[in-house]
Amino acid sequence: MFRSFGIRSLCCAALTVGAMSFAGATLAEDEVKIGFLVKQPEEPWFQTEWAFAEKAAKDKGFTLLKIAVPDGEKTLAAIDSLAANGAKGFVICTPDVALGPAIVAKSKFNDLKVMAVDDRFVDAKGQPMEEVPYLGMAAFEVGQKQGAAMAEEAKKRGWDWNDTYAVINTYNELDTGKKRTDGSVDALKKAGFPEDHIFYTPQKTLDVPGSMNATTSALVKLPRGAKNLIIGGMNDNTVLGGVRATESAGFSAENVIGIGINGTDAIGELKKDNSGFYGSMLPSPHIEGYETARMMYEWVTEGKEPPKYTAMDEVTLITRENFQEELEKIGLWK
Repeated sequence: MFRSFGIRSLCCAALTVGAMSFAGATLAEDEVKIGFLVKQPEEPWFQTEWAFAEKAAKDKGFTLLKIAVPDGEKTLAAIDSLAANGAKGFVICTPDVALGPAIVAKSKFNDLKVMAVDDRFVDAKGQPMEEVPYLGMAAFEVGQKQGAAMAEEAKKRGWDWNDTYAVINTYNELDTGKKRTDGSVDALKKAGFPEDHIFYTPQKTLDVPGSMNATTSALVKLPRGAKNLIIGGMNDNTVLGGVRATESAGFSAENVIGIGINGTDAIGELKKDNSGFYGSMLPSPHIEGYETARMMYEWVTEGKEPPKYTAMDEVTLITRENFQEELEKIGLWK
């Protein structure tokens, strides 16, 4: 009888342990893991995206796996790592849009869902990969807001269009860049700015030295009567370099209006008391981080695929008067 009781106890214990193991396995299987890969984790923009993606993870109850992917090799390795860690999908701002086909192939191999943020994938022919869900700035519309802001500030200063000229630093090799500068010029024209007073200057590199060189080449072509200048470009650095060129050419800050796009690269310049760099169109990294993480969660748990393109055109003009306040609102002020 004692032996029979012992066997029954062992069986019950085994069943209990088995049930606990099964429950643990079920919980592990039920845990939703989503990756969020960014190309420059040290940048305030991506830190903010990560912070708000973490908020989405807390609100929705999933685990966020944050990985830095500064190059193609690390990007493809990160996708394998996500799969090995049980992730179901990931959001990525790729270090190179041309990696799109390789990222998609690697994701399919690992049975992972993928969504692009900020920068859209392009295929081998350089065309947008529209089959991959993407959330990013509405480039043309944001450019229009940039151009409208420059025109409005010029009118506030009482500038006469007859002696005002615009130098637009372009980088048409990048579709997003072309759309932004096209939108900016469109808004300037709608504000009555003379088309023949607009100088387009192609950049060789997307940095301050590259835009400084491009603007310098345009300034020597200005007519003698040029008094005021508007400096445009696809981001903060393309405008910052242009402003530097005007300084070297002898233009005073009061006669220059430069407005960039991004905000995060303009903080140092806006801290200065006086500069031809007037401001920047600040997008919404907090919204982009939260929304892409939420969309991916709903995709992997409910089968609700995100839209192929979600356009973000919410931007705020930050200037010396309000930049600290606006940056604090979204956690970008350090």
